[in-house]
Amino acid sequence: MQLEEYFGDAIPEYAILSHTWGDGEVTFAEFAMPEAKAKPGYEKIECTCKQAIEDGLKYAWVDTCCINKSSSTELSEAINSMFEWYRYAAVCYVYLIDVNKEDFDEAFAQSRWYVIYIL
Repeated sequence: MQLEEYFGDAIPEYAILSHTWGDGEVTFAEFAMPEAKAKPGYEKIECTCKQAIEDGLKYAWVDTCCINKSSSTELSEAINSMFEWYRYAAVCYVYLIDVNKEDFDEAFAQSRWYVIYIL
């Protein structure tokens, strides 16, 4: 995995990851460092990339490591463009850290992402 930068019409098809942030996220500055692989947030980046490849995509966008937060200009632009990042993604994966396969229905209903709309 490596970071690449694209602009305008040159942006290739990509998957995007929707997730909640937790302790140990891998940042833009840390991504290329060997110790990034030991951080808890690395696994969801890796799984996103593997799933994207299985789905025929060569690129994935994960906000934790694809936004350079040390640049206030880039951070502001990224926050303002977030809707478009999701809108133009070929597919959106959701990582629910509090949902497991064994108790999926119950865990999903208790997930902090689960929302009930009452009409």
